[in-house]
Amino acid sequence: MTTLVFGHKSPDTDSTGSPIIWSWYLNTIKGTEAKPVLLGEPNTEALFMLDHWSLDKPDIISELASDTPVVIVDTNNPAELPDNINDADITQIIDHHKLVGGLETKGPIDIRIEPLACTATLMWKMIGKDMAQMPTSIKGAMLSCILSDTLEFRSPTTTQEDKAIAHDLAKELGVDIATYASEMFAAKSDVSAFSEAELLRMDSKEYAVGGKQFRVSVLETTSPAQVLDRKDALMAAMPGVAKEDSADEVLLFVVDILNEEATLLVPNDTVKTVAEKSFGATVDADTVVLPGIMSRKKQIIPNLKV
Repeated sequence: MTTLVFGHKSPDTDSTGSPIIWSWYLNTIKGTEAKPVLLGEPNTEALFMLDHWSLDKPDIISELASDTPVVIVDTNNPAELPDNINDADITQIIDHHKLVGGLETKGPIDIRIEPLACTATLMWKMIGKDMAQMPTSIKGAMLSCILSDTLEFRSPTTTQEDKAIAHDLAKELGVDIATYASEMFAAKSDVSAFSEAELLRMDSKEYAVGGKQFRVSVLETTSPAQVLDRKDALMAAMPGVAKEDSADEVLLFVVDILNEEATLLVPNDTVKTVAEKSFGATVDADTVVLPGIMSRKKQIIPNLKV
């Protein structure tokens, strides 16, 4: 049976590219029939990556048959995976996030989790000498994943390993990192075609904090005005999204990649309290700027208080 390789819901560049990378490795190097799939529509930056490197967009699946062999990448959180993920035959997990718990396997499996900025960085280490056989297009996806997750090395999650591997790949591919990253971020910044509800879910994860369930959404952009010009409509859409997703609140952080800061939308007193307690902010309007805040994993989630 074909092994399905997938990341989390609301696929970003890493959760789109890493299943492609690992499926190539399983098929070509390990002799295991594998197929990359997605759990939702990829964001605009991920679509840019696919087009730039002439890669096919993986199929999007909405159901997962019981006992299907799967490899989970870029997450280990059941809330970000199919509802019946524990009915699948999970054979491997490759991730760079904290261990959440809740996944059940049918036997011992291979798990690799390291404190890196990107899943693709970890895959580069795992593939090792077999990287020599990897096609240019797959290496391009790997570079794209690293530049995306590190925000071109601006993110505080970036490690020296992420940087070194990205520079090695860029040199081999003949890619100027600054130019290519700018093209990627420009693609990510064009959100004009998306509804407010789609934007709130585009790069969004669920977290329980102090007895409340939050959907924490992050939009990384070089053009924050494109998003902030829609703040009234976005805040009006938040209660509906929260209700549909069984959350108490939606927190939206608009990350300005170039200025290295985030703007948090403040639609009500609960979010105002979160901003003040979590980030020491003074809130006197419906938005608050948080200097230096760029990483959900390292700077936002660990600090959330209600």
